[in-house]
Amino acid sequence: MVSARPFRLDHRIVGPDVPSTDAQWARIEPLLPDRTPVRDRRTVIDAIAFKFQTGPQWVHLPEKYGNWRGVCNRLRIWAIDGARESVFTALMAQADAHEDLDWTVSVDSTTVRAHQHAAGARKKGSFAGEPDDHAIGRSRGGLTTEIHLAADARCRPPAFVLTAGQAGDAPAFTDVMACLRVPRRRGRPRTKPDVVLADKAHSSRAIREHLRRRGIRAVIPVPADQHGHRLRRGSRGGRPPAFDREAHKQRSTVERCINRLKQWRGIATRCEKTATICLAGLHIAGIFLWSA
Repeated sequence: MVSARPFRLDHRIVGPDVPSTDAQWARIEPLLPDRTPVRDRRTVIDAIAFKFQTGPQWVHLPEKYGNWRGVCNRLRIWAIDGARESVFTALMAQADAHEDLDWTVSVDSTTVRAHQHAAGARKKGSFAGEPDDHAIGRSRGGLTTEIHLAADARCRPPAFVLTAGQAGDAPAFTDVMACLRVPRRRGRPRTKPDVVLADKAHSSRAIREHLRRRGIRAVIPVPADQHGHRLRRGSRGGRPPAFDREAHKQRSTVERCINRLKQWRGIATRCEKTATICLAGLHIAGIFLWSA
């Protein structure tokens, strides 16, 4: 989808539409909950996509999308009952059924700045599972949110995890792995990738043991300090972990996936007060990427 920069006129956002294509809508519509009014479904999806891709405030949605409060409430309902995540997961399942999902997974994270509109939510989460800090923390860049994600070989995200901006990559790794869940027509959902590619920030004994225990091949480089520590210990340091330098070049897929997500302005800068709604926006972006 090619879009130009929108401009502001009379306090409304005027600019290019960000509608779903007919091909995308043909894949998305059968997966939506039955309780959503039929005549409003595509309008609601396009309105939510417009909001997160162009980044306006809810009140500045174009009039053709209807009342902005109705669109905002619909997103909130989908965020609470998990409807947007079920559509996201169903599209992954379709890709897996057509052998279009490569189970060589890259893992990384990116930091997004929290806009001043993201502040002010109640300390205790208003949704079930909402963290008390709303996944907003203070780092060198100010108030930020960390998006931990995985990406397949075609730069599509199968899993998201939100943490406060000062959180490290390694502690969230197992949560990202736990979110990898693709249903299949028969049997249990697949949760185990063949290979996991990650950067030096994920080179820890706990992560390597977690992957080894699950039978997943790890392609993670060893930092210089860990390498030096092993050499200083001599024979007690053990063998260095295997590292496939050529396979690790494929890790660029997660960087390109992050780049695609951050083309959505409402994701590159967080304006949502709660982590639940912010995560719902990521799933909406993921739905458009998986249905393209």
